[in-house]
Amino acid sequence: MKQLKPSFFTRDTITVSKALLGTYLVSKIGKHKTVCQITETEAYCGTTDPACHVYKSKITERNKVLFSAPGTIYVYSIYGMYCCLNFVAHKKSFAGGVFIRAAKPVSGIPLMKKRRTTDSESALTDGPSKLCISLGINKKQNTLNSCLKSSPIKLFKGPNLSAKQIKSGLRINIDYAGKAKHWPWRFYIKSN
Repeated sequence: MKQLKPSFFTRDTITVSKALLGTYLVSKIGKHKTVCQITETEAYCGTTDPACHVYKSKITERNKVLFSAPGTIYVYSIYGMYCCLNFVAHKKSFAGGVFIRAAKPVSGIPLMKKRRTTDSESALTDGPSKLCISLGINKKQNTLNSCLKSSPIKLFKGPNLSAKQIKSGLRINIDYAGKAKHWPWRFYIKSN
């Protein structure tokens, strides 16, 4: 498989959000490797997007990673206990990232089940925090570069999807974002 390079992420955030569908997300934490195929993403398009963590250029210790080099990993926590995975993706001199909402387990499934304490394969990676738990992803990986060979979290090229295979919808749980809650920047593979 071919690992994704920085140039893949150095494009319009929406373009990258669609292009990540079907790619393989590989997590190697210690000696343990798990793999899934990304099936659902959301685009967060920088300082002009009211749903993005850097809206109006509000830079904090938490969100400054969204201004980092494309391909950088952004992991943040919600409710003080769950993690969410994003990849920095934007054109040069901009900010933004792609939120990984769901994926399909490919390998390392017994380990994913152990981490999630479930026997249900369908419940392993069908939500952003479930995905992080199953793949062993936490804030230790925040700010690492996914494009490096040494990164514990990497992305690899998947099959080419046609426009008909990609569907869009509204992003989830962003009622605070005013007009942005109506923007169709959630993307998913039709068959999933």
